[in-house]
Amino acid sequence: MGGNSGQASHHIYKSLADDGPFDPVEPPKRPTSRLIMHSMAMFGREFCYAVEAAYVTPVLLSVGLPNSLYSIVWFLSPILGFLLQPVVGSASDHCRSRWGRRRPYILTLGVMMLVGMALYLNGDTVVAALIANPRRKLVWAISVTMIGVVLFDFSADFIDGPIKAYLFDVCCHQDKEKGLHYHALFTGFGGAMGYLLGAIDWAHLELGRLLSTEFQVMFLFSALVLTLCFIVHLCSISEVPLTDVAKGVPPQPPPQDPPLSSDGMYEYGSIKEVKNGYVNPELAMQGAKNKNHAEQTRRSMTLKSLLRALVNMPPHYRYLCISHLIGWTAFLSNMLFFTDFMGQIVYHGDPYSAHNSTEFLIYERGVEVGCWGLCINSIFSSLYSYFQKVLVSYIGLKGLYFTGYLLFGLGTGFIGLFPNVYSTLVLCSLFGVMSSTLYTVPFNLITEYHREEEKERQQVPGGDPDNSMRGKGMDCATLTCMVQLAQILVGGGLGFLVNTAGSVVIVVITASAVALIGCCFVALFVRYVD
Repeated sequence: MGGNSGQASHHIYKSLADDGPFDPVEPPKRPTSRLIMHSMAMFGREFCYAVEAAYVTPVLLSVGLPNSLYSIVWFLSPILGFLLQPVVGSASDHCRSRWGRRRPYILTLGVMMLVGMALYLNGDTVVAALIANPRRKLVWAISVTMIGVVLFDFSADFIDGPIKAYLFDVCCHQDKEKGLHYHALFTGFGGAMGYLLGAIDWAHLELGRLLSTEFQVMFLFSALVLTLCFIVHLCSISEVPLTDVAKGVPPQPPPQDPPLSSDGMYEYGSIKEVKNGYVNPELAMQGAKNKNHAEQTRRSMTLKSLLRALVNMPPHYRYLCISHLIGWTAFLSNMLFFTDFMGQIVYHGDPYSAHNSTEFLIYERGVEVGCWGLCINSIFSSLYSYFQKVLVSYIGLKGLYFTGYLLFGLGTGFIGLFPNVYSTLVLCSLFGVMSSTLYTVPFNLITEYHREEEKERQQVPGGDPDNSMRGKGMDCATLTCMVQLAQILVGGGLGFLVNTAGSVVIVVITASAVALIGCCFVALFVRYVD
């Protein structure tokens, strides 16, 4: 692969539709500016996530959502994501849109995020303007807001898999690692900006008075940021559709690159390369001969075959998914209850007191300080993502993975055992280490596994028919849906733990214990490619 780096214009990629969803020849090296543009999707996504974290509870309370419906709001999105992510991931592997494999899905999910935000931030206002009957207005306001929250959560969780697969499709191995670091960097920046914007008291500013409520102000900023970021992202690097690009290309001398594997059917490259005619004529003639086989492969992609491919995935993929599940379970356990922990345990406030009581005001102050702690988490996530590029050359991916889990486990354990305002805020930086680790290291390992499998495919044509159903889209989606499974576990289990223990401190201790278990798992079971 390295021998071709000097001839980027002659690189040719193998079509997914012909011989499975893996590209045996690496794409050309991408400019840093293009990788930064590609990472802007993560900035916009995390910005909107932070806005949701700051405002979704006040919005749900303001529309009068009954307590019995809270579980539906928080469980429906992760359940849908967990069930559908691998299916859509595999479908994107075989997508033959003229715009590419991943970008049609990213665009669709981005529009769904925008619609979800519009519904949960503006639904109450729109319903109030359209419906006069108080009872009907309450029902419609609750329904529209719930739909908006579920739609936003579902699409925002779902979109991570296609974005990662898009990066893996169009970048060489070195650029994949670099791109993942930029993804984590801009994820932290986006979260920090979202939390800071949410901390502003818009009700006393001119823009807040002009748009009537702070919910509309946040929707304006979120919609602008999300739209601009996704336009930049979708225009960053051109994808090549899975179509017979060799059609109509006249015979010509083959390029000087080393020949590809003899079982190739037809090939595809960057748009520029196709226009310039850099297509192997022998493989182009074989394309028509084998096209029917590709069509049969796509028709056989059923839910049953996808489940079989997932169950029969190699053990190292399965162990990586389990480690990712452990990490996100620990991280979400802490993050979802962190502001409540600050208000009740660190500040000794009482959320169940009268709203004009001293105890409740102290609790609210703790929640505000907890939001600043989450902002510190986002900032340090960005900083650590930058330093990861230096650390990986010294301690490797195994060291990064182990260190992230260990520091998070020790930090949350210390916070739970010795709650203090200043030490807690300082230790929030370790949350950022864990966040950056979860966004980068597992996907770096996926790229290592893919590169190893591509080398094996070049040496031994064919392979396991079950694994031929698996591509980058499915692998990224399977890894990402561990986040949804963690949400289900956290939502279903932590409430029971809090009720049993009678204190939210059990949440932080549980997060610490799970993270330390994860340390052992990533050290003993996850496979690292030399």
